[in-house]
Amino acid sequence: MKLVIVHYHLRPGGVRRIIELAAPHLVRTSERRVTSVLLASGESPDRKWLEQFKRLLGRTPVELFIEPAFSYFSEQRQSASTLGRQIDRALRRLLTAGRGEELIVWAHNLGLARNLVLTQQLSRHCQARGVRLMAHHHDWWFDNRWQRWSECRRAGFHSLKSVAEAVFDSNHTHHFTINHADAAVLERHARGQVTWLPNLAEPEPPPARKKVRAARDWLSRRLGTAAPVWLLPCRFLRRKNVAEALLLTRWLRPDAWLVTTGGVSSSDEQAYFDQLHAAAHAHHWRLRLGVLAGDEARKPAMPELLAASEAVMLTSIQEGFGLPYLEAAATRRPLIARALPNIAPDLAQFGFRFPQGYTEILISPTLFDWRAERERQRQLFRRWTRDMPAAVRRLAHEPPLTARARPPAAVPFSRLTLTTQIEILAQPVARSWDACVPLNPFLATWRRRAARGELQVSPWPHRAVHWLGGESYGRKFWSAVAAENRPSGIHPEKCQADFIRHKLHPEYLYPLLWSCNS
Repeated sequence: MKLVIVHYHLRPGGVRRIIELAAPHLVRTSERRVTSVLLASGESPDRKWLEQFKRLLGRTPVELFIEPAFSYFSEQRQSASTLGRQIDRALRRLLTAGRGEELIVWAHNLGLARNLVLTQQLSRHCQARGVRLMAHHHDWWFDNRWQRWSECRRAGFHSLKSVAEAVFDSNHTHHFTINHADAAVLERHARGQVTWLPNLAEPEPPPARKKVRAARDWLSRRLGTAAPVWLLPCRFLRRKNVAEALLLTRWLRPDAWLVTTGGVSSSDEQAYFDQLHAAAHAHHWRLRLGVLAGDEARKPAMPELLAASEAVMLTSIQEGFGLPYLEAAATRRPLIARALPNIAPDLAQFGFRFPQGYTEILISPTLFDWRAERERQRQLFRRWTRDMPAAVRRLAHEPPLTARARPPAAVPFSRLTLTTQIEILAQPVARSWDACVPLNPFLATWRRRAARGELQVSPWPHRAVHWLGGESYGRKFWSAVAAENRPSGIHPEKCQADFIRHKLHPEYLYPLLWSCNS
């Protein structure tokens, strides 16, 4: 049996990390011998990562199938019809099995709609050849990503129905989701074709002291100082809410540098990167973005980088799972993290408790121009909803801030545009702290802990092994592969509409996600 892993790219980030962690367990737990693992992607991974991946797979050969047509549609230069022909030819080559060989296709983020031509054709080719397609959903195109809608239409999908049919139509596809909330929605429409497969993570022995020292030295050379590092492990995306991590770092540990790991995820994120980078340079903030970007041979591995950091940050406003929650606990590093409504129940079910967890950081409106922010949000929201299909537009709730005539007593930092977030960061630290600590009294405790080196670590719960261990992950995966494929009569359009109503709930609306430049 050959395991074919399909993803648009193999850039650093959560999906690649899951592939890296899970593939060795899938090979080991399969009842049948996996003869090889084939990575099918739009671009080659960096050399160091590929060498490490091959080492993790041991004696199981790793093959590469690089087809640029598999990359994001926004990065293609040819027409949709030309792209379709390229993908068709590539899939014919990719899905040709050897004699007596079965193919299992494990495809990631097809529901993100970054290349719907690939999504549609992969489903059709697998169904025509009797190949099991395991669609692993980390994110969704309709989850605060309505700029994808115009991209869908350019790719030839001119209705919500046509998009839904590309993502959900095939009765031959089994769907994996990484949080229970998404699994519950899908299960209502595709009973028997859905498995909740939380991201795997296991506590590991700490890296050797020599490697941790080397990682600290490496960071010091990059920063030009041996100051403490607070790490935000992520590719650079608006949903990571990087400015909030910087605000907390400046408040709680003024001597520390906030360091993000990955570079800019795509052209959609470049304006966000440029604006924050320029502000950090102008104001001399201790912020280093994308420290692991590039193909450098001697950069530290992620566990070593985590171990070399004083604390780990997770300030995202949107995650499918949030692997850093687990990575911080696994490497015994203190974590400061937002509790996200779609995944906090899952983490509690696994047994995790986060001593420095929070829901929102509240900001006094005295720190920014309230009227300018309200008008900015009105315009951004209007443009954002204008990009939606008419049937969806009426489901979008007006943001709470735009409906107010007067400033509230406090505003969540996460619900502000980047322009206003930078305006708050530009205030003297003492002033913003004095104005906001009464609104967030828990921060005073955290600040004392940080000064004393006493930030608390999230213990690894015993029952998490059942949910997140590699052996358990492999058993769930192969059980789904082996399950009898019973068509459920899924109605793609109703399934997608159910998701959209859920994702447009006010608690999921953030100005950072309405525009590439806020």
